[in-house]
Parts: sequence; structure tokens; C-alpha cells
Amino acid sequence: MNVAFTNPNVRLVALPTYALIAGALLSMLAPIALAATPDRRVLIRDITSVEGVRDNMLVGYGLVVGLNRTGDTQQTYFTVQTLANAMQKMGVLISPASVTVKNVAAVFITASLPPFARPGAKLDVTVSSVGDAKSLAGGVLLMSALHGPDGQIYAEAQGPLVMGGYTAGNGTNGKEVNSVTVGAIPNGGIIERDTSVDLHDFKTVSLLLRNPDFTTAKQIADVVNENFNKTVASALDSSRVDVSVADAGVFSVPVLISRVQNLALSVSTPAMVVVNERTGTIVLGGDVKLTPVSVIHGSLSIEVVTTYAVEPIPGAMGPGWVGSNSERGGGVQGANTGGATGNKQTTTTPEPENGGRGGDRLTFVNPTATLVPQTRVDVTDLPAQNIRLDEGANVEELVNGLRAIGTTSRDVIAILQAIKAEGGLQADLEVQ
Repeated sequence: MNVAFTNPNVRLVALPTYALIAGALLSMLAPIALAATPDRRVLIRDITSVEGVRDNMLVGYGLVVGLNRTGDTQQTYFTVQTLANAMQKMGVLISPASVTVKNVAAVFITASLPPFARPGAKLDVTVSSVGDAKSLAGGVLLMSALHGPDGQIYAEAQGPLVMGGYTAGNGTNGKEVNSVTVGAIPNGGIIERDTSVDLHDFKTVSLLLRNPDFTTAKQIADVVNENFNKTVASALDSSRVDVSVADAGVFSVPVLISRVQNLALSVSTPAMVVVNERTGTIVLGGDVKLTPVSVIHGSLSIEVVTTYAVEPIPGAMGPGWVGSNSERGGGVQGANTGGATGNKQTTTTPEPENGGRGGDRLTFVNPTATLVPQTRVDVTDLPAQNIRLDEGANVEELVNGLRAIGTTSRDVIAILQAIKAEGGLQADLEVQ
């Protein structure tokens, strides 16, 4: 009785105990599982930009001086003209026809004017040769104006160049690393005109998507509205989301932009496959799906090889020595007959016994053999390889299958194009 009574009690106590232990284990493993799950949420500032807040391109023209005889040649006439004009501004009047510009090079200067740039701020500039200068290494850019698209001067640039390459040796035996006709001047430009945007005049903050997508635009609007607990944002199209400054109730537009840009959301990117036939590069998105498809891949190789074999010439005379002039002995002259088609061996050994002068250069001719080309054609037809992809197959299965049958990158590109043409690739295929 005691045993029969005890066993049910043990069971009743053990089952809840196992449940508690299992629950404890699950609670311990839950953080580990969450940590192993990749976080695919991105910030709004990483996928959008604010309309009106942008860079502006600047360009200018100037002279680089101080080169070690690697500047433009006399044929680059605009360099001579520019130098003469610069000297005239300095009070020196010279004739362009009498100027030698080996140490001077004409260049274009480019820079990017950042948003909210203030006068006195500095920016980096890039200097590129315009003429036929060999190198800009060691040069100094003279003060040059940088113009915007409207023709106004927004910055000035000047300073020594920093090169990212070098050249050594001469034209026949030398080495060049990177480009020696393009250099940079860090902080070489100074902003002269105020181009900052007054954000206080903004009634609406427009967010422009870098990768237009209707779903992403709607998600951005939903996240912003959820954060403000009211409707302040709306998606106008696939590339623009407007946020009303008045409805948001924020006292400062920069504060509003900062708050909106730091919101996070999950982005669903469209399925796309990008291939580059020139380099053999293939980039496939993880969400690319394929319908059931079979891929058969074979290889046919044809190799043509030409070799040369030595074969005797029927009726040809035997080998012999031939002298460098016609005064050789009889045996030597006999060997010279018919020797034009034979094999030659030149030596400086003394003259043989049958004639000639000692110490002269002699040629040994063997007219009894000649070289005959022999062509061999090898054809190798490998058996076709086959892979089968079932419904819902992903990119990893496709890549592993193609790798298993020994395909190269260029083979994969051709196979992907064929699958897309067949309708089995559920993604956009972009060929660069």
C-alpha cells in the first residue's frame, strides 16, 4: 500500500518540477536566441536625405608651379597664355612666344561645397592636369577662384599638392604607381560666400529616399506618426515623405529633423541580382526566390596543336662545311650546293683539311633534313552536369548547386540570364 500510494505522489510532484526546469531553460536560452537573430533595422537618416540640404559642385582653373621640368610643353599654348596673364597682374609684361613652361602646368581645380558652409571655413580640393604635363609632383597651386554653377565665386584655393602616386625611371625603363597628374590639397580651399540654408523658413521637412520604394516610404511615415502619436507625416510617392513642422509641434526644425532621422524601422529591399560581365562579379540578394527549374551545363573543348618534325629530303647531298667566300676547296663547295633549304650550324673552328684558309668563319650545312609542321586536333566533350531546384529555392541553394557542377563566374552569369528568360528567377536581373 505504501508503494502504491507513494508512486502517484512522486508523479504529481515530478511533472510540475520538470515543467519548471524546462521553463527556466527556455528563459535562459531566450536572450541567446534573440542575440543570435540579426538586427535588420536601420535608421531613417541612413536611407533618406533632407530636401534642400545638399552639397554643391565647384570648379576652377589655375596654374601649378615649381615642377621639376615635368610641366606642360611649349605646344600647350593656353598654359603660356595663362602664365603671361598672371605675370602681367604681377606687373611683369612678357611675350607669350618667348616663355618656356617646363616647370608650369595648367590645371583644373574641383571641390565640393558642403551644406551650411560659412565664410572662412576650409574644404579639400582636387587638382588635375589639363595639358601634357608628365607629373605634378612637388608643385604648388597658385591662388585660383572656384566658381559655382551660377558663375559666382564661392571659394579660393591655393597650396602645395599631395600626390597619391609616383613615377620612377624614364620612358623606356620606368614604373608608375597610381596617377601623377592628379593631386589633392587638404584644407586648401577657403569659402568666401555664405551658402547656408535657413531651416527656420521650412514649413515642411521632405525626406527623399535614396532607393525609392512605396513600401519603405509608407513605413517611414508610419514610424514617424507612431513616434509623435498623431499624423504628422505622409508618403507622397515612392521617393518622398513630407513631415509637417506645424503639426509636429516642435519648436526647432533642426530638433525635428534630428528626432525623425534617429527613428528605426525594418526595410524590405526588392529582390535583385546584379552581374558584371566584364569582371565576372555576381551579387545576389538573400530574398531572391526561384521557381522549379533544371539547369544542364556541359563543356566542349577543342584544342589545335602544331608541332614541327625533322624529316629527310630525298636526293639531297650530304652535310659539309661552307666557307664565307667562294675560294673554298672542292669538298666544301660541293656541300654548299642545295644547302639553302637545310639546317645550318655556325662555328669558328679551324678550316677542314679539304681547303680554305685557316681561322676563317665556317658554316656547317646539313641539307639532308628539313622541318615539317604537323597539326593535331584534340576534342574533349565533357558530360553535361545537371542540377534541380525545387519550389522556393533560394540563392544559397542555387550557388551551391552551380559550384557543385564546376561552373565559373561567367558560366553563372549565362545561367542566370537563361533562368531569367525562362521565368524561373523571381527578381530583377541587372547586367552592368
